[in-house]
Amino acid sequence: MKRGTAVRSAMLWMSAVGLLGACGGQPEQAPADGETVTTAAQSLVSPPSTLSGGFMNYLGTLSVGGAVSSNTGTTAAYEGFKLTVAAHTQVALEVTHLGTGVGVDTGLFVYGPKDANGSYGTRVLFQDDDSGYGELSKIPLATLDDAGEYLVVVGWSNGLGKQYRLQASCVGGACVPNPASAPANAPVTLAQFAIEPNLQALLDTGNAYREDAFSFLDRYDFAWPYATPASLDAAAAAVLARSEYSGYRNDPTPDTYTYAAFQSQMYWQYQPLHPAILAAYGDSGENVQVKSYFREFSTGPNGDNWRTLNIILFPVSRHVIVYEQTAHEI
Repeated sequence: MKRGTAVRSAMLWMSAVGLLGACGGQPEQAPADGETVTTAAQSLVSPPSTLSGGFMNYLGTLSVGGAVSSNTGTTAAYEGFKLTVAAHTQVALEVTHLGTGVGVDTGLFVYGPKDANGSYGTRVLFQDDDSGYGELSKIPLATLDDAGEYLVVVGWSNGLGKQYRLQASCVGGACVPNPASAPANAPVTLAQFAIEPNLQALLDTGNAYREDAFSFLDRYDFAWPYATPASLDAAAAAVLARSEYSGYRNDPTPDTYTYAAFQSQMYWQYQPLHPAILAAYGDSGENVQVKSYFREFSTGPNGDNWRTLNIILFPVSRHVIVYEQTAHEI
């Protein structure tokens, strides 16, 4: 088996995406030449336990391409900012080094979109603790599928009474003004995230049905600032470049399917995933395509294995879903 478990960690982050410049807030004095900046080890900043009542301060609006500044005060707390976007907007969110006091330790969380009852929900869509400078937070890619108002929350564990600066930069999708056509052979760079909980439940049900069949489901997003869509071949190349999928690189004749035709290629106990994946990640009228790679090998007498790697491209939504289906002799 290429993985010991089908359950993935809640968030895995890509290497930093290049950020577009943004302004907002008054930067603090940068360290002088030769000055050493040290940070003390701090505890992780957990998501807020509630978004209602007086537990959090709501401080107004954060715009894509802009920034806001505030002060931590002297105790651990959270502050929230609303971010309104069009469907399929892709942003980078960061508590920036410039404009944030030395020693501040932050967490960053995204909820939403806001529903008709005024709720942002309880599920954290994206989160980070220390991926930024020092112990500051950075989310290089947040793909916001639905139009509407999201809540971006900054929390801190050490109230030092210092300023912080939160920046939102456009990295792809609907926020790009006058996007150009994609260059020839433009690569797809993948960032991995957790799949939707209902999909994990359907996968677990299928995996419990037979001893000789087991499948995996993974979600990747890719920042795409172009007017023309990414190609299925580019998405497949990005998936096959990952070490866990290297065994499929030798298939000389991978198959290509429409998403509708793909359902018949799934073992029947996993077919409930087919409409659920489309509902979770697809957009109306989107041309979803699938590329499938096959490998067969033996681990000894009565040890034949059959595996199919299915790479599902959502070109408008900027998602790549990987469904790996395996079976073996008993």
